[in-house]
Amino acid sequence: MPRSEFSLIRDYLTGLGASREDVRLGVGDDAALLQPPAAHMLAVSTDTLVAGVHFPEDAPVASIGHKSLAVNLSDLAAMAAEPAWATLSLTLPAPDADWLRDFAGGFDALARKHQVALVGGDLCRGPLAISVQITGFVPQGRALRRDGAAVGDHIVVSGYLGDAALGLQAWQGGERQASRTSPLIDRLHRPGPRVQLGLALRGLASAAIDLSDGLASDLDHLLTASGCGAEVALGQLPCSEAALRYAGTTAARQAALAGGDDYELCFSVPGWALPALAGIAADTGTPLSVIGRVVEKPGLRLRQPDGRLLPVSVRGYQHFSEEP
Repeated sequence: MPRSEFSLIRDYLTGLGASREDVRLGVGDDAALLQPPAAHMLAVSTDTLVAGVHFPEDAPVASIGHKSLAVNLSDLAAMAAEPAWATLSLTLPAPDADWLRDFAGGFDALARKHQVALVGGDLCRGPLAISVQITGFVPQGRALRRDGAAVGDHIVVSGYLGDAALGLQAWQGGERQASRTSPLIDRLHRPGPRVQLGLALRGLASAAIDLSDGLASDLDHLLTASGCGAEVALGQLPCSEAALRYAGTTAARQAALAGGDDYELCFSVPGWALPALAGIAADTGTPLSVIGRVVEKPGLRLRQPDGRLLPVSVRGYQHFSEEP
């Protein structure tokens, strides 16, 4: 006998995430009732993940649950916001209880780690797609934005870039069990949102953005919003040992520059804040790399190892690009 959406919600999606006192009424009514803290602004973001676009259709189901929340947490991290509540709209081709159980397990584990409560959503039939809206808090006047970078600021990125793009290449090429590709595939399926780093950058970073479509594309968004340009050193792009072993230096750097799905943070800091980064990296367990400087001339330029400065010609992922 087919399961109804109400029984599936009750059995697999109710009670996911952390228990929070500011959730006055959660899943089960027409709307959630939530109590935001005084003197804080709400930071709200939403992302939709579509099978075959944002994740391989044969990706591990628990990883899909993890990633659907992780990409939203990454948005809050870029705003220096503390995550609190999420809603989930899930479209499934069929009422698959096993799929829902595994998906909910991946979602729940990450939600509990970051003290996020699932407070509502929807479940319906159709092609596999997942939409998550997340809400967080940030003290008034303390949010990070894209439009604060100033000439002379240093450009910094967290973690290692390009791993997820190379992981997708390995996954699609059938190299799914090899020890040399497993770290890259893990970065593809289970990105780690830099929530604690974002909170630590309050009052230090001048602007920030999360890297979802690739460094070249996302940094350009930050520069456009700030009305300035940047010079980035190709040799300073942080590539992991796994990426270098798998792809070689040239391809790893290309993936670091243009590959998507990293969900690292890219941010600018004034010179006076630079000494604090070592302590932040240690406290948050996050490698941080200074990769360039903000300049007055608009546009993004890449300094080659031989010293030449060239315009960046690559672009990150674009959903409606006419190019393949």
